[in-house]
Formats: sequence, C-alpha cells, structure tokens
Amino acid sequence: MLPKHILVPTDLSEGAEQALAYACELARRLDAEIHLLNVVSIPALGVPELGVALTSTIIDQLVVENQTALDQLAKTKCTARLGQVLIKAGDARDVINRTALELGVDLIVMGTHGRRGISRALLGSVAENVVRSAPCAVLTVRLRDIHDSDRHAA
Repeated sequence: MLPKHILVPTDLSEGAEQALAYACELARRLDAEIHLLNVVSIPALGVPELGVALTSTIIDQLVVENQTALDQLAKTKCTARLGQVLIKAGDARDVINRTALELGVDLIVMGTHGRRGISRALLGSVAENVVRSAPCAVLTVRLRDIHDSDRHAA
C-alpha cells in the first residue's frame, strides 16, 4: 500500500530540509499529504525551582521561534499538499511516534545527522530509535553535502 499521509519531523537543520524536500517530491508523486512536526526538547536544568521558571520561559520562546521557522519552511520548501504543521514539547523519539499514531500516518520521512563513534554514543540517534519503534514505515534521508549532490547530478 502506498502512503497517503506522511509525517516529516524536522529539527529545522539542513538535513531535515533535505528530508522534507524528498518527502514533498514523494508526496506529490503519490498524491499524499505532508504533516510537519517540530519537537522542542525540554531541557533538564539542575535547580528544580529555577528550572521550572526557566524551562517555561525557554520553551515558550522556542515554540514561538520554531513556529515561525516551521511556517516559513512549509510555505517555501514544500510543494506537496500540506496537512498539519505541529510544534510539540517533549522527547523527540516519543513525540514523533505518538504523533504518527495520532495522525494515522503511513510513513515517516526524516533526516539523519550521520554521527559516528563517541558523538553517536553520547547523543544517541533519534532517527535510529524511531526506525526501531515507529508504528509505521520510516524512510531516512542522509544529509548530502555539496560534493555528493554534484556527483549525483552528473
């Protein structure tokens, strides 16, 4: 069965933009609908009392900034039929999977950062976790640099 609803989680990075471009092209060809999701991670601050106030202020500011960036991304980068554009707070891995279930999506398309070694061990991989636990198919798009794009264009 071909996907009709595609979730594109984005951290607003270059890799996520490439994944969005890929998803939009796929959606146009399949007459599918794109749903955009940005997850604002809740920072773990050391002082609980201060953390609550700072976390709320920081999250509110991030939500406003990310909503503006997400709306701009949706307008300028996606040529496919657009569904919901969502900002949610929490752990990205959990929020992506929960949103996929809530929206009943058939496919998640997301970028990978290509971290290796100690950086991957310390930071983990949201994409890898989603691939292993998603309620639907997941397509990962590796960040290509200019040299990769030139090589494939030739």
